[in-house]
Amino acid sequence: MKYDFTTIYQRKGKDALAVDEIGKSSFAPKAPTTGYDVIPMWVADMNFATAPSVTEAMKRRLDHPLFGYYMPRPEYIQAILSWQEMHGVSGLSAEHIGYENGVLGGVISALQALIKPRGKVLLHSPYYVGFIGTLKTAGYRIVTSALIKDSVGNWRMDYQDMEEKLRDEGIDAVLFCSPHNPCGRVWEKWEIEQAMQLFEQYNVPVISDEIWSDLILPEHRHIPTQSVSPYAREHTVALYSPTKTFNLAGLIGSYHIIFNDEMRKKVEKRTEVSHYNNMNVLSMYALMGAYSAEGREWLDELLSVLAKNVDFACDFLEHQLPELTFAKPEGTYMLFVDCAAYMERTEKTLDEILDQCWRYGVALQDGREFGSTHHLRINLASPYEMITKAFRRMREYVFY
Repeated sequence: MKYDFTTIYQRKGKDALAVDEIGKSSFAPKAPTTGYDVIPMWVADMNFATAPSVTEAMKRRLDHPLFGYYMPRPEYIQAILSWQEMHGVSGLSAEHIGYENGVLGGVISALQALIKPRGKVLLHSPYYVGFIGTLKTAGYRIVTSALIKDSVGNWRMDYQDMEEKLRDEGIDAVLFCSPHNPCGRVWEKWEIEQAMQLFEQYNVPVISDEIWSDLILPEHRHIPTQSVSPYAREHTVALYSPTKTFNLAGLIGSYHIIFNDEMRKKVEKRTEVSHYNNMNVLSMYALMGAYSAEGREWLDELLSVLAKNVDFACDFLEHQLPELTFAKPEGTYMLFVDCAAYMERTEKTLDEILDQCWRYGVALQDGREFGSTHHLRINLASPYEMITKAFRRMREYVFY
């Protein structure tokens, strides 16, 4: 490979929440037993260095040592236009794009602009933990519609349940996750179309979190939510970011795409209220470096590495820990593992399983934060050596 996905970096003390908060914060895994190193598999960032094109773009800007007020460069917008065209987004122009400090901030700005205070928001469960905290803090009422497993174990939307919630609960907006975190589904076009037919029938706006849209595993394809129908195009706020794809969360920087002029003006007015929703100059250069030909080449190699890790993890579980079930991810780098059968046979609680994993340095995440009482969420975006070591520790010390 041209790029390095094998180096194991020492991240402790290098501003990495995934490592530095272990054993310190209530939301983080406990520290391991003496003699075992931490394998961070909980926070959704990667244990890979970002693309060289990102750091090179930032270094070139650092050669000019003035950092005063500025306006986004035309190259910044052009980079987004070109990147989105690669995903099949058509008819996009500069006026449709707006900066957001983060996807969650963009979610709240959109909701505050489009629906009433304390309005009801429909959300699929399992859900991204950040959605729950953000919606509750902002005062919105959450109505969940559970995803269900089909005959071959794939997570699917329950359209009957969704319609009942839309009809009976008086839903004001939908928060849609595509690809889905934590389940790893890459929704097929017909699935999004059918969902949008319901949302159109009940005339609700959609906020679509598409931060994972670049991280699509082989044989699958991301379908932009706004592309499936005229209603979807005109009634959806889509949120994107290079931070997940290129491991840039610490630099901050996301953006929205809104085609509807009236909706866009409302959202941008709300976004501007704080006067702090402005990008860091280095995050601008980071995006331009990421959304480049070199960044695309790096991403292609990353996806092959993630596919290898996913194949290993799924094969290992299927053949060596068969009581743990899963739906193989189609996108993202997260694996959502169901421990229900193992818990029933052994009478172990999820707390006991987590404590045992953490004791031996396998710092994976509690699925209850995502709305499940019997799941583990496992980040597979690490060098292959780390992934294999983690799963072998689980077999030897936890699920024996």
